[in-house]
Amino acid sequence: MGDDSEWMKLPVDQKCEHKLWKARLSGYEEALKIFQKIKDEKSPEWSKYLGLIKKFVTDSNAVVQLKGLEAALIYVENAHVAGKTTGEVVSGVVSKVFNQPKAKAKELGIEICLMYIEIEKGEAVQEELLKGLDNKNPKIIVACIETLRKALSEFGSKIILLKPIIKVLPKLFESREKAVRDEAKLIAVEIYRWIRDALRPPLQNINSVQLKELEEEWVKLPTGAPKPTRFLRSQQELEAKLEQQQSAGGDAEGGGDDGDEVPQIDAYELLEAVEILSKLPKDFYDKIEAKKWQERKEALEAVEVLVKNPKLEAGDYADLVKALKKVVGKDTNVMLVALAAKCLTGLAVGLRKKFGQYAGHVVPTILEKFKEKKPQVVQALQEAIDAIFLTTTLQNISEDVLAVMDNKNPTIKQQTSLFIARSFRHCTASTLPKSLLKPFCAALLKHINDSALEVRDAAFEALGTALKVVGEKAVNPFLADVDKLKLDKIKECSEKVELVHGKKAGLAADKKESKPVPGRSAASGAAGDKDVKDTSAPKPGPLKKAPATKAGGPPKKGKPAAPGGAGSTGTKNKKGLDTKEIVEPELSIEVCEEKASAVLPPTCIQLLDSSNWKERLACMEEFQKAVELMDRNEMPCQALVRMLAKKPGWKETNFQVMQMKLHIVALIAQKGNFSKTSAQIVLDGLVDKIGDVKCGNNAKEAMTAIAEASMLPWTAEQVMSMAFSQKNPKNQSETLNWLSNAIKEFGFSGLNVKAFISNVKTALAATNPAVRTSAITLLGVMYLYVGPSLRMFFEDEKPALLSQIDAEFEKMQGQSPPAPTRGISKHSASATDEGEDGEEPDEGGNDVVDLLPRAEISDKITSELVSKIGDKNWKIRKEGLDEVASIINEAKFIQPNIGELPTALKGRLNDSNKILVQQTLNILQQLAAAMGPNIKQHVKNLGIPIITVLGDSKNNVRAAALATVNAWAEQTGMKEWLEGEDLSEELKKENPFLRQELLGWLAEKLPTLRSTPTDLILCVPHLYSCLEDRNGDVRKKAQDALPFFMMHLGYEKMAKATGKLKPTSKDQVLAMLDKAKANMPAKPAPAKATSKPVGGSAPAKFQPVSAPVEESVSSSVEPKPDPKKAKTLGASSKAKNTQGKKVPSKTSLKEDDDKSGPIFIVLPNGKEQRMRDEKGLKVLKWNFTTPRDEYIEQLKIQMSSCVAKWLQDEMFHSDFQHHNKALAVMVDHLESEKEGVIGCLDLILKWLTLRFFDTNTSVLMKTLEYLKLLFTLLSEEEYHLTENEASSFIPYLILKVGEPKDVIRKDVRAILNRMCLVYPASKMFPFIMEGTKSKNSKQRAECLEELGCLVESYGMNVCQPTPGKALKEIAIHIGDRDNAVRNAALNTIVTVYNVHGDQVFKLIGNLSEKDMSMLEERIKRSAKRPSAAPIKQVEEKPQRTQNISSNANMLRKGPAEDMSSKLNQARSMSGHPEAAQTVRREFQLDLDEIENDSGTVRCEMPELVQHKLDDIFEPVLIPEPKIRAVSPHFDDMHSNTASTINFIISQVASGDISTSIQALTQIDEVLRQEDKAEAMSGHIDQFLIATFMQLRLIYNTHMADEKLEKDEIIKLYSCIIGNMISLFQIESLAREASTGVLKDLMHGLITLMLDSRIEDLEEGQQVIRSVNLLVVKVLEKSDQTNILSALLVLLQDSLLATASSPKFSELVMKCLWRMVRLLPDTINSINLDRILLDIHIFMKVFPKEKLKQCKSEFPIRTLKTLLHTLCKLKGPKILDHLTMIDNKNESELEAHLCRMMKHSMDQAGSKSDKETEKGASRIDEKSSKAKVNDFLAEIFKKIGSKENTKEGLAELYEYKKKYSDADIEPFLKNSSQFFQNYVERGLRMIEMEREGKGHISTSTGNTNGEEVGPSVYLERLKILRQRCGLDNTKQDDRPPLTSLLSKPAVPTVVSSTDMLHSKLSQLRESREQHQHSDLDSNQTHSSGTMTTSSSSTANIDDLKKRLERIKSSRK
Repeated sequence: MGDDSEWMKLPVDQKCEHKLWKARLSGYEEALKIFQKIKDEKSPEWSKYLGLIKKFVTDSNAVVQLKGLEAALIYVENAHVAGKTTGEVVSGVVSKVFNQPKAKAKELGIEICLMYIEIEKGEAVQEELLKGLDNKNPKIIVACIETLRKALSEFGSKIILLKPIIKVLPKLFESREKAVRDEAKLIAVEIYRWIRDALRPPLQNINSVQLKELEEEWVKLPTGAPKPTRFLRSQQELEAKLEQQQSAGGDAEGGGDDGDEVPQIDAYELLEAVEILSKLPKDFYDKIEAKKWQERKEALEAVEVLVKNPKLEAGDYADLVKALKKVVGKDTNVMLVALAAKCLTGLAVGLRKKFGQYAGHVVPTILEKFKEKKPQVVQALQEAIDAIFLTTTLQNISEDVLAVMDNKNPTIKQQTSLFIARSFRHCTASTLPKSLLKPFCAALLKHINDSALEVRDAAFEALGTALKVVGEKAVNPFLADVDKLKLDKIKECSEKVELVHGKKAGLAADKKESKPVPGRSAASGAAGDKDVKDTSAPKPGPLKKAPATKAGGPPKKGKPAAPGGAGSTGTKNKKGLDTKEIVEPELSIEVCEEKASAVLPPTCIQLLDSSNWKERLACMEEFQKAVELMDRNEMPCQALVRMLAKKPGWKETNFQVMQMKLHIVALIAQKGNFSKTSAQIVLDGLVDKIGDVKCGNNAKEAMTAIAEASMLPWTAEQVMSMAFSQKNPKNQSETLNWLSNAIKEFGFSGLNVKAFISNVKTALAATNPAVRTSAITLLGVMYLYVGPSLRMFFEDEKPALLSQIDAEFEKMQGQSPPAPTRGISKHSASATDEGEDGEEPDEGGNDVVDLLPRAEISDKITSELVSKIGDKNWKIRKEGLDEVASIINEAKFIQPNIGELPTALKGRLNDSNKILVQQTLNILQQLAAAMGPNIKQHVKNLGIPIITVLGDSKNNVRAAALATVNAWAEQTGMKEWLEGEDLSEELKKENPFLRQELLGWLAEKLPTLRSTPTDLILCVPHLYSCLEDRNGDVRKKAQDALPFFMMHLGYEKMAKATGKLKPTSKDQVLAMLDKAKANMPAKPAPAKATSKPVGGSAPAKFQPVSAPVEESVSSSVEPKPDPKKAKTLGASSKAKNTQGKKVPSKTSLKEDDDKSGPIFIVLPNGKEQRMRDEKGLKVLKWNFTTPRDEYIEQLKIQMSSCVAKWLQDEMFHSDFQHHNKALAVMVDHLESEKEGVIGCLDLILKWLTLRFFDTNTSVLMKTLEYLKLLFTLLSEEEYHLTENEASSFIPYLILKVGEPKDVIRKDVRAILNRMCLVYPASKMFPFIMEGTKSKNSKQRAECLEELGCLVESYGMNVCQPTPGKALKEIAIHIGDRDNAVRNAALNTIVTVYNVHGDQVFKLIGNLSEKDMSMLEERIKRSAKRPSAAPIKQVEEKPQRTQNISSNANMLRKGPAEDMSSKLNQARSMSGHPEAAQTVRREFQLDLDEIENDSGTVRCEMPELVQHKLDDIFEPVLIPEPKIRAVSPHFDDMHSNTASTINFIISQVASGDISTSIQALTQIDEVLRQEDKAEAMSGHIDQFLIATFMQLRLIYNTHMADEKLEKDEIIKLYSCIIGNMISLFQIESLAREASTGVLKDLMHGLITLMLDSRIEDLEEGQQVIRSVNLLVVKVLEKSDQTNILSALLVLLQDSLLATASSPKFSELVMKCLWRMVRLLPDTINSINLDRILLDIHIFMKVFPKEKLKQCKSEFPIRTLKTLLHTLCKLKGPKILDHLTMIDNKNESELEAHLCRMMKHSMDQAGSKSDKETEKGASRIDEKSSKAKVNDFLAEIFKKIGSKENTKEGLAELYEYKKKYSDADIEPFLKNSSQFFQNYVERGLRMIEMEREGKGHISTSTGNTNGEEVGPSVYLERLKILRQRCGLDNTKQDDRPPLTSLLSKPAVPTVVSSTDMLHSKLSQLRESREQHQHSDLDSNQTHSSGTMTTSSSSTANIDDLKKRLERIKSSRK
């Protein structure tokens, strides 16, 4: 019982895991109650049980398990997190519940499984249940089947996947266990209920008895469609709706649902594919060729057996199909023909869509074989062609079918028509567009007039079917001329037809057509509406280009009709030709005379050939009147024109008569039914007169009228041939001119381009220039309609002529063809017809390319050629390919039938010789252009293999393959590629190159599609595997493509497809899907789809067909970019209509007008977004050796959103002159669009890098010119280049520094020079250093020279990563083989030597003797003219920093005089308004502070106290810090703050004093503002390093430089120290300084204190005081561990260094003592372990013996004092802090500490004085004079307190004066050395001041010590400021530098600290204004008397005193 009470206390979740079953039972019961109470499905309570649910269901105790199952069921039903447990729980149920004997357990188990399905985990559950079917325990199998059956019954076949279940059914029927077989039967019945007969094929092989039983059960099932009775959570609303409807008695929803579900399962999908190719008999291909028909039959029978498998695995069936095709076409034995046809049927049925690629080869053969009469053969052929039709589309085989329609054999005609009829039944209105219907109707209309009855009937049936499918409205226009009888017959047939897709089709089509889609003015209607899914093939293609098909070619989706109805005319004219053409026999002259006399007055006929011209003229007038009055139908046109042609006819000599005659011809043509026969009578005469000056116009008018009557194409052909058959050049040129005009009037429809071209070529070769000019004009007009493809025909013309043609084309570019004005009304059958045609998107003008006749090249593709291409010898293969290329080249445009070529070329795509692969790819590109949209039938057999080549390891091969795929896709559209499994199979291959290229391609193409075939889903699993590919590029591309897949498939489908992934992968992929969902672009809108390709990236060769659309469909230009942009900018919503890749070669007039706007569009955060994209690898990083197309394309896309369209076209034009134009525009807009330029700077710089790769010098020069202006602007704008901009530009600029042309090199150097103003020189350095590694010697030399200049200008600090490494790199080049490089390297090192002295040799390291001697020689030579370098350096600096606007190309190469004048200008800046201006612009001075120009300043300064006022006054000019100026970028981009601070800090260490001071000013500004000081966080070490490097530079270089004015140095010192004091007042920042940096800083400061050279400087003591103050601040505010550690290391170093002065070590020790005094307060914040480690190392280096040998006893005392204090403060615990010391025996530290501890124990209270702080003697005795002591104690107390220290000293002074014998020694001895010295010095100071000696020599001549306080200086400063017209108000607001400066009261006595305060406040003021003062000396002038002390010990005393003084001023 005791046990029970224990577990009862446990919480529920622990009870559930308890080993006692009772505990678990109790736990499950309680859990069940808890689960029922929790209302919130997301309650955290659920998560507690997440890991336990499996235990609930798998409990080993049956009773407990039941309770567990109940609890688990409730959990799964209600917990939000339950889904995570699916796999483990269901597998637990299967293995541990389904085998339980209790029925209740099994029921609960099944219920749990179903509940998991309900919470959307169906796939996982099904997977576990199917695994359960493999269990050995039949109980489990039965339960699993039962669960699956219930799930299917309740949830339906949409949720439960049937395919895997059906796959295992046959196996279940074979089970030995009856229970399993029975359960299998039940589930088979259930499945049948959902999918009906689709279940039969998979079960055809089970036991016949079982099958019979099943059949019986199936028959009993109700016929209604089943509905799910249970829904997923996400569908529960639907369930509710369904119930409402059912209760209302409606069943609509059910019907709708049923419509979705019934066709969902296709039996074919449920079958396993069988691989048959390997099972073919080995000798099949031999046997099929055998001479004996029996052997051939055997071979075919073997195939027949194999193809009976209902589903075949995909493979390469080309050879098998070829063999079967040969039998069908050529075998003489009809039995075998039938057998081969059956085999083809089997293949088509088994392969379905995968057979589509072979359909084109087989269809013509089968159709032609219909000449066989035997019914069995005909039937077999019919079955074959019907099966094949289902594997492809009517579109793809239309060419072949139409070709056979003209066959003379009636049986073939009949069977073809019947086939068309059967095919139409499978079509819908959308898959049978007008463009396809038209050629079929035309052919069938011929057949309905055929002499053979069966042909007519078949044609009627086909037309009737078409009528039924698309509705009357669509077909009627084609039946306009069919007589009523035949029309009725067609309608009758139509009524009998039953369509495969049900009866709705026709209605739907009618409905669709009745309302054209808005927004497609020139292109809408039924076909415009058509479902892209079926005919998307040509979507992106033809619009962009114009390779032709025959008139009956596949539909050109989305090609625009010529605007304003060119399309409609075209079609109508054609129709006129087909249906309304006036056919008239030629009449004899007698008949003509007879007819004419009937309608003309008799006199008229008699006078026709009168010899008197007046009579002839009168006769013509009568003739004209008669014609005008005649009725159209009565006018005998032929007779009348015969009369006119009668003698003298066209030889008429009188021009008036002739004009009249020609006018009458025009009238007859217009008013009568004018036939071609009549036209032929007159045309010859007209052509003859067209060149006549007087009659020419009338002749042209007549010709136009005839063209209108007989259609332009025919007329034009006649006229052209007549004109060129005669010699008169005038006639020829005028004919050409007439034709140019006529084309504009009539439109281009129906013209035979090729026929013209031969005539135009003749004209171009004419000697008469007028003829040539007219020909070129005609070509220009044709270009408007045909586009660039026209040029192909003239490529072999002479260059001069070709350039004229090109110029004409150029003129036409961007123009759209005019709307046709003639040839419209006459033949339009009715108004409705016109409307119809106008709407058609696929007709007329759009098929311009189809007007180019296509050559048949199949006969040239001989078997020899094919075998050549497949030869073993690569040279022969190459010859074969060359031949193919030349065949295609000659043909220009070809028909789709290319014989065996596809197979041959396919073989070459995987040729081992990559050159041949590339050649094949080029041929395939040619082929696409030549064949046009018809290439689509080759996509499967040739296109997909091209995609395989994308996996090639060679970059150039992949690029070629991608170009080829794009060329194909342009022609075919994407549908062909996405259909079927081919693409997914390619993506499945684990080739990283293939995957990344293919995904990249899809990411580019998918966004442009309106819809995609459903097969796209097949790619998704492979896309997911790419998301986790080990190759980063593949992953990136997959992520890029993800949103576009989702755009077409939807999130749900994509998420569902993750079901099969591993759990970890699934989570990752789902996260990516969610991310992609946010970025998913919208599908392109329909209006865009019609015209999408205008925006496409069509090669220029084929663009202009799009020209017509630009105006009429204005939206057409925009669509494409949106999704693209979504990709680059991450949100499609931002896309602007003006963006995107548009046809680059066109600029419509509208666009020209837009050139006035801004050229750069500022996108908020655009640049940051681009940087993020590049960082996140969403786009390519700008890094290449030569720019590849994808970089250019990417830049183009990025620019599309922020650069004006017209400028972008110029920028990316193929012609360099356009680049020059673009640069000129950019230069013009530079000043006016500063913001835009800065906003797009990264893109501009990238584009400019592309120009560096151009070979044209003029572009390069222009680019450099622009860059100079650009960087000048940027520096004026205070812009700092970002890292991204720098790294994508500087390396490419440096390439150009090696140009052979001197002028270019100079420019590049000038640009590099200017760049240092916007990008830190220290960061430029590595880029230039990289340039020294170039192979180009000029580049190496120039880069080395530039490095030298950088060092010269900015000091050693620019050398990155360290001066040592950099110099070693440079020194390598001393041994270069090129003389210029050697010299440059030597000069650079000499420059460094001049800056840095002998240390250079140390930094360079070892050089070879030869190199070293060269260097030494060079250094000697440079030493002979020592002044040169420094002068140069000094002179150059002001220019670099201030005279930015100076346009000198090469500052440092300018003449010396020029420079010195610039220098003077900079020096006396304040004297020159413009100079001040320069600074103001650069540093943006605060206008509150400087209201007036500072012009007068210089003049007044000398009148003030000479050496002082400079200092006080000059700072007024110092600008506000640069940090302010950095805006707008500084504020907008936090990322830029860091780089700005880095930039400024890098300038602190500059070799140029003014640069350094400006940088320090800016940093001080930041440090003084609390809100901004934080910005320095993280930069402290960097700043301190720069500072002590500057200190070192001053110490080593500036102090030694006689040319530098020392007050400059003092200014710099004061800035540095002021900055440091500001910094070390901010404790949080001070603590960031690290040990190493503090060590170097202290070293620098102490060295400065000891610098004797400062004695020469007037302000030396002020500097020293400030340093003292700073040192105290550093000691107090730094991280105590770090500073203590730094001092110990510094002491150790100084004692070791022989060169180090003893004073140095002494000062370090004094600092340590100071630290020791602070220890009681700071001990807890110190890391003692680290300090003891440092002491250990010190004692290891300096054992006691060694320390005792030191001259001074200070070191050993210091060490002991430190240790003693630590022991005192920490006690015995001190020994626990030795953890960091590895070997404690290496030093005496531990022993020493132990001794001390022992000693302190012995003397519990007092300590031995030998070890006290400063070794003062022990004080045990107490003073006997208690009173005196009390008084003195009071005084010392005052001195010790901060506030009353001066008062105390004054009292002590009075006391000592009164009682001269008083002994204050005891009080002093008790205190530290510091204190003693302080008191002594204080007393001395008071003494001096009381005696009136205290004048302060350095700062002022005032001797009145009482009044020298900070206020005096402030007052004086105010007066000065007023004189200069400056505002004083701000002065008082300035926060003081330290709290020291604002004392509560100014005492009457001035102490040394007071002087220090006043000096510091003055320093502070001056630093705020100018930051120009330098400290570098070691004097201690605190008063006049003090400077006189000069004994040997005085120095140490001085130091002591100074330190005490600092101490006293401590806060």
